[in-house]
Amino acid sequence: MARFSRLDVYQTIRQTPVVPVFYHADPEVCREVLGACYRAGIRAFEFTNRGDFAHELFAELNKLAAREYPEMILGAGTLVEAPTAAHYIQLGANFIVGPSFHESIARVCNRRKVAYLPGCATLTEISAAEEMGVEIVKVFPGDTVGPGFVKAVKGPMPWTSIMVTGGVEPTTESLKTWFGAGVTAVGIGSQLFPKEALKNRQFDQIETKAREVVAILSSLNS
Repeated sequence: MARFSRLDVYQTIRQTPVVPVFYHADPEVCREVLGACYRAGIRAFEFTNRGDFAHELFAELNKLAAREYPEMILGAGTLVEAPTAAHYIQLGANFIVGPSFHESIARVCNRRKVAYLPGCATLTEISAAEEMGVEIVKVFPGDTVGPGFVKAVKGPMPWTSIMVTGGVEPTTESLKTWFGAGVTAVGIGSQLFPKEALKNRQFDQIETKAREVVAILSSLNS
């Protein structure tokens, strides 16, 4: 069962508008990365369903968060079918993210009052997702649609809240561009977790980079 209500999820993402997108097969690396992000001030974290036994890793991380990182909201990502989403919800996922929108997943999430952030790349998809109760849509892939797409959407649909993922860099220039276009939040994956840093277990570097991102976003919102 989710520890946080979907209203808490939305509010937290708006307050600290960066959601790391991460997967690694090594449980110890996962634990260290989660801790580094928490210490840096990040409070929502997407663990992606991208490898064998990913659900077991997620369950372990969620238990760890409940014990040691009580304010961390852990969600499950890369979900494209309702049964898998339901399984992650049973493991305590506080939000569900997908690269695409599926009504069946929206219905499962609504039944359990769990936030659903589906990937959308057209106004029709965004509108369909909002009709099914989606509060924040994930525009993906960001590097393909670009900030101009976000700005164009916000014109006729100013009520739409967008989290863009893909192509977001942890730099002042990139973040300023996206938030200037009107996004509510950003999701950052490999740019926040360089392969070399993970390979060499330089988790202090990951924490430093995450802390820098949080500071940049704070300055943009001040």
